[in-house]
Amino acid sequence: MRTFKKHLKEKLKDRRFRELYEEEKKLAELSLKILDTREHLGLSQMEVAKRAKITQQQLSKIEHGFNCNIATFLKVCDALGIKIALERQKFAHAA
Repeated sequence: MRTFKKHLKEKLKDRRFRELYEEEKKLAELSLKILDTREHLGLSQMEVAKRAKITQQQLSKIEHGFNCNIATFLKVCDALGIKIALERQKFAHAA
């Protein structure tokens, strides 16, 4: 019986799967950052949603990894005091 790690390692050999996996992984990391920050501050979803001027349902979806538009994401980050920093990443040149 294959383990999940072995299965994932095999699937990640496929370029398209790997790209989609990395996108979802980043989204999950952002969602967890929002959830962890909210809980650390001792705030309810309703309190943060009111601060961000969004619905509690929208915040719940974000915390559960659903995609949202950038404006909504920035409102939530602002409501939680999360600073967004952008940096340029280095790309490998195609051969």
